Amino acid sequence: MLRHRIDRIGLFLLVATGVTFAFGEAGLVERTAWPVFVMLALAFLKGLWIALDFMELRHAPPLWRRLVVGWLAVVVLLILLAWVVTDRPAAAGPPAALGPAATVAPLS
Repeated sequence: MLRHRIDRIGLFLLVATGVTFAFGEAGLVERTAWPVFVMLALAFLKGLWIALDFMELRHAPPLWRRLVVGWLAVVVLLILLAWVVTDRPAAAGPPAALGPAATVAPLS
């Protein structure tokens, strides 16, 4: 089924997108730091494979590969730096469920 490299990479891109979506929806990013590093690593791998295989830079001159991969690394590292220096509140556990005070009364 997945005999071609591009098909396997496409499947990985879909799975990696699902993983990062699940991390965000589960609220893992607000509680611990490891999902951020996993998400940034997945973003780097996704960008790398898109550049090398979908943009076909794997067979391009080395200068172009170095420029694109270097740009990608700088962007990911700047995002990581922005995340590190951002002042975040202390993790207090899972988000609280909406209580009765947060519900809206029906219009009559």
